[in-house]
Amino acid sequence: MKKLKFPFSLQKLSSPAISLFALMLVMIFSACKNSSSTSVLDQKNDGNGDNLNRVTQELVAPPMVPKFDQVDKDGPKIVQVTMTVQEKKIEVAPGDSMWAFTFNGTVPGPLIVVHQDDYVELTLKNPATNTQIHNIDFHAATGAEGGADLTHINPGEQVKLRFKATRAGVFVYHCAPGGLMTPIHVLSGMNGAIMVLPRDGLKDENGNSVTFDKAYYIAEQYLYLPKGPDGKVKEFATPQESVQAIGDQIKTLIPTYIVFNGRVGSLLGKNAMTAKVGDKVLFITAEANNDSRFHLIGGHADLFWPGGKFNNRPFTDYETWAVPGGSAAAALYKFREPHTYTLVNHNLIEAVAFGAVGQVKVEGNWDSTYMKLIQKASPIQ
Repeated sequence: MKKLKFPFSLQKLSSPAISLFALMLVMIFSACKNSSSTSVLDQKNDGNGDNLNRVTQELVAPPMVPKFDQVDKDGPKIVQVTMTVQEKKIEVAPGDSMWAFTFNGTVPGPLIVVHQDDYVELTLKNPATNTQIHNIDFHAATGAEGGADLTHINPGEQVKLRFKATRAGVFVYHCAPGGLMTPIHVLSGMNGAIMVLPRDGLKDENGNSVTFDKAYYIAEQYLYLPKGPDGKVKEFATPQESVQAIGDQIKTLIPTYIVFNGRVGSLLGKNAMTAKVGDKVLFITAEANNDSRFHLIGGHADLFWPGGKFNNRPFTDYETWAVPGGSAAAALYKFREPHTYTLVNHNLIEAVAFGAVGQVKVEGNWDSTYMKLIQKASPIQ
């Protein structure tokens, strides 16, 4: 390799001149690098996935997540999933219930996990026992209102949709039948998330590969339940009666409950998430309608991907991670101390007065290098 020759000696240059010369070199090399890289604006797709291998993903109820590889092993594939719309009565708080519209019977719907450039092939079923027209809008999909325009199904029908997951990150999906029925269906439970991982897995703030030991999917849900003159939540005999009443209630913008995963206490006590000291836990969050601000009391987000977008470098050391309505986020934390941690919406009114509270029970040995009680509570001296 030939040595580069310059028409001057670096030794004869002053310090400011050397600094300027170094800056020019950096700019030149950066320009060369950028000119050879492909912008997201120039993204191209080949084929439609017809000839790819197929795998079936078994979906599970949140906060749990389906089985998946953090790093892809086999190249792009078609990931087949099935979701059945269930219109069902669920208890949202002791003594209070609602007609929920759900994907696979849970609020939120199940998390789907694929890798970037995989194809998602969803079979969506609307049993004849249901009363409403349903569909699905994937924020991860391109075109046809995220698939909503192509997937309207009456009771007794099913539809199959395939789309390519071209963008890495966490994305919302939800029912979108149109007009006021869209927020009614979303606020009645018809929302969920899909996580599209980079094929080579997640990266930390320095670009190094990072893996996690556990993952949990948490979604905050505003519930607008009409009350009677006695102050109690009204009971409705049919989903249609509920739709009409909730349609009026949501216009007040005053929720009855604000909960994690569909009901008060869904992530508390025996339902708490679990981990061990040393575990790296990925918290996946998505908000289909309202903004939220997640805070793990006594912990942090070591790595935080705003919008849940994994191709962007994560931020570090966040105390609270905001999730705008219609968006998602992902935060990874390594637990360093044993404790029952409390996860809240840090609008503490929404957490304490309305119910947006969860727990993570962490087992292990206490490390006094992080915290030590010097003197127990005692009379002032």
